[in-house]
Amino acid sequence: MTKAFASAGDMTEKQISFTEIGRDIWAFTAQGDPNSGVIVGDDRVMVIEAQATPKLAAKVIERVRAVTDKPITHLVLTHYHAVRVLGASAYGASSVIMSEMARAMVAERGAEDWASEFDRFPRLFEGHESIPGLTWPTQTFTDRMSVYLGGRRIDLMFLGRAHTAGDIVVYVPDANVMFTGDIVEYKSACYCGDGHFHDWPRTLDRIRAFGLDAIGPGRGDALIGGEMVEASLDLTADFVRSTYTPVARVALGGGSLKQAFAACRAECDPKFADYAIYEHCLPFNVARAYDEARDIDTPRIWTAERDKQMWAQLQG
Repeated sequence: MTKAFASAGDMTEKQISFTEIGRDIWAFTAQGDPNSGVIVGDDRVMVIEAQATPKLAAKVIERVRAVTDKPITHLVLTHYHAVRVLGASAYGASSVIMSEMARAMVAERGAEDWASEFDRFPRLFEGHESIPGLTWPTQTFTDRMSVYLGGRRIDLMFLGRAHTAGDIVVYVPDANVMFTGDIVEYKSACYCGDGHFHDWPRTLDRIRAFGLDAIGPGRGDALIGGEMVEASLDLTADFVRSTYTPVARVALGGGSLKQAFAACRAECDPKFADYAIYEHCLPFNVARAYDEARDIDTPRIWTAERDKQMWAQLQG
């Protein structure tokens, strides 16, 4: 009998932390679950990442209300994945912002991604009945835009493909702090199933060039201080490289996906087996790396059915 996806058995409630990483800038983290960010301006609030459901979004809102009563007017979504965006309705934000590419990916594969992630993350989708539908932005941009929360400027930027083709970062210049979405993780596995392995390291280098004082990563602890920022960038780059290289070697040599999976485990297990969601990410990462090595530039759409077929192939 084929065993279930690793994430399907993770029903343990995670401990939430709400850490100030710059003046009036907060990182909402939960032991490897998707993170959110909060930026408090002069007269209003921006939240980064909506969470998977309105029920989970309420936990973010509760932390916001513990530090400010200013209205949440802006919601920024760094990419299109369901666990990041489907809680958006809870905030009542008048402005919901994505990159133009991320919006296109909602149109192209948002419904399929929702069904795929729903099967894989039952705990994160508790309360899913309150999700009104796919999340659509009210504003999009291609390379860069600035938002002003009173006098506080927030820069939204596309720095390159990485976790998806439409990833953006959120930079607060007056504090030299950035929210990176899943481009950067800290001691949590990178999900690369929709990723671009060749581009990802260059995108990390562009983030590194800011010389940041803090990062709110996609998963894992808030990163405060230059030393921790550098360590997280190094760990993320090593994870991406260590995943792709052994898989590409097998794929280009004519080997099977299952052989690539074994090669990836041999390289990555000793370094990353204790990372959050490692077992969940591994099969999707290998499948995408195998495709990219064979010059399939656009990640194939994950559906609930494709998930199961791929997992059975690797476990059989």
